[in-house]
Amino acid sequence: MTSLQMNAELFRQLSIIAKDENLMAKLLKYAKKLTATKADLSQMSEEEFFARVDKAKEEIKRGEGIRFSDPVAMKEWLNSL
Repeated sequence: MTSLQMNAELFRQLSIIAKDENLMAKLLKYAKKLTATKADLSQMSEEEFFARVDKAKEEIKRGEGIRFSDPVAMKEWLNSL
């Protein structure tokens, strides 16, 4: 089943559920439980953060890394990511 087909089926089922308040409450409770179990990959542990800082410091000592001559060049590089 493609993503588009899954979306269509989800919305078909939601249109049925939306007519019943009890089903909506059950769905909402389950959806909250389901999303709570999903790991937030945008977060990192304190150890991971400081390991990345230490790695960056070592790269700077070796002369690696990126330098920018002006803020515009830095902004262009950031937008390219």
